[in-house]
Amino acid sequence: MKILMVASEAVPFAKTGGLADVAGTLPGYLARLGHDVRVVMPRYWSIDAEELEPTLPGPMGVPMGIIGELWCQVLETTLPGTEVPIHFLDYEHYYGRADLYNDEDAVGYMDNDNRFVFLSRAALQLCRALDWAPDVVHANDWHTAATPVFLNTIYADDPLLAQTASVLTIHNMEYQGEYYAGLMEVLDVGWEHYNHLELECGGQTNLLKGGIYHANLWNTVSRRYAEEIKTPQFGHGLEGVANDRAWALRGILNGIDLDDWNPAADPYTEAPFSADDPAGKAICKRALQEEMGLPARDVPLIGIVSRLVHQKGIDLLAEALPSILELDVQFVLLGSGEPWAHDHFVELAEQHPDRFACHIGYSNPLAHRIEAGCDLYVMPSRFEPCGLNQMYSLRYGTLPIVHAVGGLDDTVENYDAGADTGVGFKFLELTPQAIFDTVGWAVHTWYNDRPAFERMQKRAMELRFDWADSAAEYVAMYEEAIALKRGG
Repeated sequence: MKILMVASEAVPFAKTGGLADVAGTLPGYLARLGHDVRVVMPRYWSIDAEELEPTLPGPMGVPMGIIGELWCQVLETTLPGTEVPIHFLDYEHYYGRADLYNDEDAVGYMDNDNRFVFLSRAALQLCRALDWAPDVVHANDWHTAATPVFLNTIYADDPLLAQTASVLTIHNMEYQGEYYAGLMEVLDVGWEHYNHLELECGGQTNLLKGGIYHANLWNTVSRRYAEEIKTPQFGHGLEGVANDRAWALRGILNGIDLDDWNPAADPYTEAPFSADDPAGKAICKRALQEEMGLPARDVPLIGIVSRLVHQKGIDLLAEALPSILELDVQFVLLGSGEPWAHDHFVELAEQHPDRFACHIGYSNPLAHRIEAGCDLYVMPSRFEPCGLNQMYSLRYGTLPIVHAVGGLDDTVENYDAGADTGVGFKFLELTPQAIFDTVGWAVHTWYNDRPAFERMQKRAMELRFDWADSAAEYVAMYEEAIALKRGG
């Protein structure tokens, strides 16, 4: 089948979150299954146009309602390691900026609404320009949620696109693309679609809500999160819409790159290791302690690699950490985010130089070494649509300590000492005390039942979260969406 993936970011070209991993990785696996896949995204300032080739002989027009028709170049290359074409919309006025979404004050660009309506409309215009009719368009998050809306309205009778189905993947329900009502004039789909079922929400135009309503099928990136977004706690005001369209909702867990995150052949770590030959993990632990300036002691080493923001529960972890550091443990942190967190963790490291070390910023090599060298890994997220780091941790035998939500709950089986099962430690209540108690449980297991701890590590490392499995589930969803669109 012909599949068009439309996304605001894709690895390795631009990334702020898990959306980029899906848009940059899934298409290659779909192509391996024999499907004709293309990807469309913006050409941001950070993407070198000189390394790309023209897709079209000239500029392409993109109707933008009351704004008028805008013209852009379309450039292309292939996703690394594949023959999948990725097309970049080259429109300097919208995308020639330092950041993907935010200004220097971390505030969303004032014209983000127009920037991503443009992306959604231009993706379909490109199909026309190429005379290429996708069987299904795969939109992602609010940035491209207008694409299913356009297919059901402006392109409903289009000779090329009238039979094209749509699916919408939600990577984070919190961000919805809510803008002023007048955005309807830019969408140009007709004010009759500004109603409580489709695009209107609280007196504003809500692009994600419109996409959920119009997509033939929609999904989240874990089964648990698909259930959670039907509740007020996780639905962020769209739980009613989620329940109304629950029949069309699926949960498909993301995979991870098993070649990139492979402890047996990781170029960033001190020594290789595996489930069958775990000896190298101790070498990685000593190397990480040295790198982070911690004494080379045989104590549980706990790690976290995270955005230091509210969603990730960093404020609660900060409150729990002083008590955690009273245990006989060491703790390493890598991340960046809210300024208060930077100051807090740097100060904590100065107060506990033998137990706590942090690196403010991001380093992919250091992230690999933390996963390889730690015994335990903590993820106190308030919500987690899928989560990747717990899967990396399991791959490296670094047992996760997680809040039992979303993809964390789906991927981490809780330790049961009596049955000798499980691969990690879960807490149900999200409080500093619950975080401390669960870390204490994991630390107690490390000290008092090391054979059980090592059996857990072996089970964890034998798990596989393969993109090939996820790709097969997406293909099944695409086929179902096509049947719905065509009345089958």
